Amino acid sequence: MPRLALAGGTPVRTQPFTPWPDFDERERTLLLEALEARDWGGYPFPNTFADRFAAAFAEAHDARHAFAVANGTIAIEIALKAAGLRPGDEVILPAYTFEASAAPVLRLEAVPVFVDVLPSTWCLDPDATEAAITPRTRAILPVHLAMCMADMDALAALAEKHGLAVIEDCAHAHGAKWKQQGAGSLGKAGAFSLQTSKLLTAGEGGVVTTSDDETAERAESYINCGRASRSDRFGHRFLGFNYRLTEFQAAVLLGQLERLPAQNERRAERAERLGQGLDGIDGLALVEPDRRQTSPAIYQYVFRYDATAFGGASRDRFVAALEAEGVPCDGLFYEPVYRSSLFTVKPGDFRALGDGLPWAETRCPVTERAAYEESVWLHHPVLLGSEGDVDDIVTAIEKIRDNLDDLRTADHPLVHLKSLNRAARR
Repeated sequence: MPRLALAGGTPVRTQPFTPWPDFDERERTLLLEALEARDWGGYPFPNTFADRFAAAFAEAHDARHAFAVANGTIAIEIALKAAGLRPGDEVILPAYTFEASAAPVLRLEAVPVFVDVLPSTWCLDPDATEAAITPRTRAILPVHLAMCMADMDALAALAEKHGLAVIEDCAHAHGAKWKQQGAGSLGKAGAFSLQTSKLLTAGEGGVVTTSDDETAERAESYINCGRASRSDRFGHRFLGFNYRLTEFQAAVLLGQLERLPAQNERRAERAERLGQGLDGIDGLALVEPDRRQTSPAIYQYVFRYDATAFGGASRDRFVAALEAEGVPCDGLFYEPVYRSSLFTVKPGDFRALGDGLPWAETRCPVTERAAYEESVWLHHPVLLGSEGDVDDIVTAIEKIRDNLDDLRTADHPLVHLKSLNRAARR
């Protein structure tokens, strides 16, 4: 048997996977056009390239309106503000997400309420959501996570029953569809990230989507320093900020949006092959998107790891072994927001919190198991290459399974790095 690379053996793979981001002459040409136009900023809003991109993005996601903005975190803030969130309101969101899903709630002097996720998809649990609703609840913020969309039928029914707004966090869901309807168009508004790692990127950036005209007007004004929207049909006036996107970024995004459908299709094909290869490996369980999700968007390919089938070796040790074999991956990609060192909030930092942290006693067992014991995350570029790339991932995992003594006992810098990362973040 070949020894694991973690224990000094030869890795399965030394060739890098497909580089990301991807680009070609389309982006070069569009960037040159923006450069030569000499109108590089976001004002007047929306500027030429930003307007073209927003219109194309809205059409691709079945929304009436879209606005290109500075980043994904701000996109969530804008969507919440435009939906009418006020200081003291509560927003229910999953505990298993990036801290930036919750930070905008606090920035608007509202209160994030963390609830658990479904074990099947690691997306917001509708039953836990309903149990968390109080008279102060104003919005539900589902996160479409990794490769799965939240149960938008159940959440929409809850929202209608209780008079709440649904704001979709679509940072992982560019091009995804639920029952043939685009992510970001299923609730009051949606928020997308365009950060470097995302399925659609300009390095940084974000998009706000909505099909509600009044929400669109409020969003447009908030983005553009409080200026009246172009239509000004509803006549809203309030303090806004400069959350606009530059023309250089918008130019890149026009090229990126053209290639997104083909990339999503290729990732889906490779994911199916990978799933077939992993399906027979004892100790791994595939995460299956809801069948009502009719178009996939795979930001991360995720699966569950069961340590008992791997000789008791921890998930973090497994991830270290897989990386040593040449497969980039992660385990503690996200952790419960209420336990994260990136979500450092002190009593008194925000008036809406009062004298303590409302989530101080929060415990979400499904989230905690996923974060600290079960989840393995493979970034989407590993699915953009050849079938052989995918087969190498399966081969590497089979090799780990066949060398459990090495897995349990190997002393390698990657093992210590994963342990340090986990300790630092907890």
